[in-house]
Amino acid sequence: MTAKILILDFGSQYNQLIARRVRENSVYSIIKPCSISYKEIKEIDPQGIILSGGPASVHEKGSPRCDRRIFDMNVPVLGICYGMQLIAHHFKGRVEKTKKREYGFTLFTRDAGSLLFEGISRRTFTVWMSHGDKIVKMPYGFKAAGKTESTPVASFENRKKKIYGVQFHPEVAHTQSGSLILENFLTRVCSIRPDWTMESFIEKKIPELREETGKEQVICALSGGVDSSVTALLLHRAIGKRLHCIFVDNGLLRKGERERVRLAFEKHFGMNLLVVDAVERFLRKLKGVTDPEKKRKIIGKEFIRVFEEASKKIGNVKFLAQGTLYPDVIESVSAKGGPTAKIKSHHNVGGLPARMKLRLIEPLRELFKDEVRVVGRALGLPEDIVSRHPFPGPGLAVRCLGEITAEKLDVLREADWIVIDEMKASQWYGKVWQAFAVFLPVKAVGVMGDQRTYENVIAVRIVTSSDGMTADWAKIPADILGKISGRIINEVHGVNRVVYDISSKPPGTIEWE
Repeated sequence: MTAKILILDFGSQYNQLIARRVRENSVYSIIKPCSISYKEIKEIDPQGIILSGGPASVHEKGSPRCDRRIFDMNVPVLGICYGMQLIAHHFKGRVEKTKKREYGFTLFTRDAGSLLFEGISRRTFTVWMSHGDKIVKMPYGFKAAGKTESTPVASFENRKKKIYGVQFHPEVAHTQSGSLILENFLTRVCSIRPDWTMESFIEKKIPELREETGKEQVICALSGGVDSSVTALLLHRAIGKRLHCIFVDNGLLRKGERERVRLAFEKHFGMNLLVVDAVERFLRKLKGVTDPEKKRKIIGKEFIRVFEEASKKIGNVKFLAQGTLYPDVIESVSAKGGPTAKIKSHHNVGGLPARMKLRLIEPLRELFKDEVRVVGRALGLPEDIVSRHPFPGPGLAVRCLGEITAEKLDVLREADWIVIDEMKASQWYGKVWQAFAVFLPVKAVGVMGDQRTYENVIAVRIVTSSDGMTADWAKIPADILGKISGRIINEVHGVNRVVYDISSKPPGTIEWE
């Protein structure tokens, strides 16, 4: 049985990061709202529990709590920030508001002998703090394990009960030795043998998919992105020809996308692939529409109609597969009952399963994006698909501002292809989160040859990020940006100006619409 670490969500912005850091140590982790019942916790049967941080104070009315019985389960517990204060509060310690909030880089001095800090040679090291309360009286049965200049109890432990706490955030990269601290909790405190790997995931998932689908047919909406591609390949490995992939060409795809998908999945992997040419149909529906939200709704509804029609050609289908990832699951759960704010309002193919009376299969719902890429490589997926940047569901529609026409899309496709081509040629493609071109609904005056021109403007957007939740504009060398600009202006008919977007997220978004 795979060991599990249960992370209880008290509203921290770093929840997903905690889960990922645990998994980087080859230990499986799941996030649940702090409000889940004791019965649910017992059913999960965790080998360790982490109480996340959060913006609340333990003294606030209605501040988030968890079932107190977790402290009597003889299961190791690690409290982080708010989680540590909650432990102190429960065990009759005293938590008070600080006169000066401790935020950002802070020097932490560890005490000798704590299992959490085994293997850390430095007595004092930098940690990342973010709190307005502090523990001023040690909880009963605990002893201090570390301090900062303004926080006398920045870490504590109760070895007998296997309960530990840190006021700082070991999961963020700013904390020195943070990964080792979490590793110590997993291996030394919880005594977990690290065996959660993507190879073990594949070995476990393939027979599960065979059992779940029986002898029934399965359809999969294949976009060519990494999530749907890995979903399709995993199912193909499990059920072979009973999987039918449907690729819808809506005219909003990148250059050569249709041919690339057909070559990879139909020719190379020998999968059942139905390619639907719906270019004219989508462009007709989008004619005259300029509002971004209306575009998205039109594309979503039309995709469902096209997909539904295509699936009828396949015959008696009982299952629909889609590439839902763990962040989607976390956000959906949070919206229902956890304190962390919901971020996404939709993903994948919406209400299609209910409309078509299909059962949903989501083979990747346990995984983060970086884990999905590892699975893809293990399954033999081509690297250009595995390492591909995120691409929006509505495609180039969100990067073609104003009314969408075939002519504008052709210009955008060529410009976008040049951006990607130059990023790959310069070895920058793998260093950033996303790189793409945007067609702006304005024209600019220029001079080409000896003639005055009045033509289109292309914006180039390149960002760095760890998860897409926040992002910064990439500091690409000027000579590379110059080459991108020069090629677009010289090679793409109808463009005489290229601009570079230097907005961060927030306040902007990664996509323009």
